[in-house]
Amino acid sequence: MSEHTQLELLEIQEPGPWRETWYNLKKNRGAMTGLGIIIFFILLALFAPLVAPQDPLDQLIEARKIPPMTDGYILGTDDLGRDMLSRLIYGARISMVIGIVSVGISLFFGLIIGVVSAYYGGILDKIVMRVIDIMLAFPYILLTIVIVSILGPSLTNAMIAIGISQVPKYARLVRASVLAEKENDYVIAERALGASNLELMFRTILPNCLSATIVQTTLGVGEAILSSAGLSFLGLGAQPPTPEWGLMIASSKEFITNAWWIVTLPGIAILLAVLGFNLFGDGLRDILDPKMRS
Repeated sequence: MSEHTQLELLEIQEPGPWRETWYNLKKNRGAMTGLGIIIFFILLALFAPLVAPQDPLDQLIEARKIPPMTDGYILGTDDLGRDMLSRLIYGARISMVIGIVSVGISLFFGLIIGVVSAYYGGILDKIVMRVIDIMLAFPYILLTIVIVSILGPSLTNAMIAIGISQVPKYARLVRASVLAEKENDYVIAERALGASNLELMFRTILPNCLSATIVQTTLGVGEAILSSAGLSFLGLGAQPPTPEWGLMIASSKEFITNAWWIVTLPGIAILLAVLGFNLFGDGLRDILDPKMRS
């Protein structure tokens, strides 16, 4: 067998980076459990009109506060006679959208700020990092409340506020990764070949800095869902009669003693969704971070 043929066989047998990552991920039980929970909620969100037994906004006063598994209501009804299962399913759609959009906003601006600041350095880097330090000096939830209070209470403004509040975290993370990469030999070689600054930043350096960012993005979705529920609980996020999990808890907290399911079930939904993203994010960190590999 020729040496050329042997090299071709090795290339065929050697798994690619994505395949290797998936192989390692499958061996992590926590990550696969989290991925299963995430897929479950995503499917609920996508097929909510087909899965939900009723319209989540339909009220039936004579069916108020029916316990679970009674009169055909699997998870019971709330204080206005609305089907709890339907509201939880549609709440999954809202929570998934909130998590993805909020993290998308913070990731987009965080990547740009972090890459540009670290690549050019100098006075620009100092000014940007001082602004980031000021934002980080505020507690995350307090900064979110301030932003959404300025914009006005609504679901859209809550997503914008959560996204803006998380920008410093992504900017710091990307900046540290770019600083470690920008003086490597492959970057110097690309610069010598005439690559522009934009090409060096976003085509050469950034792809090699994404492992830690992917992990933080996964964890950030769960954090965004939790933050949105908190804002809705305070009356700064989703507004009635939107079937949002945090708002469902806020509007029914006085029934915790005589209709526990109205408050408990949305809380369990929030717990499971956040747990799923956290488990999956921890599993990705174990796989993508060289320091965490055994």
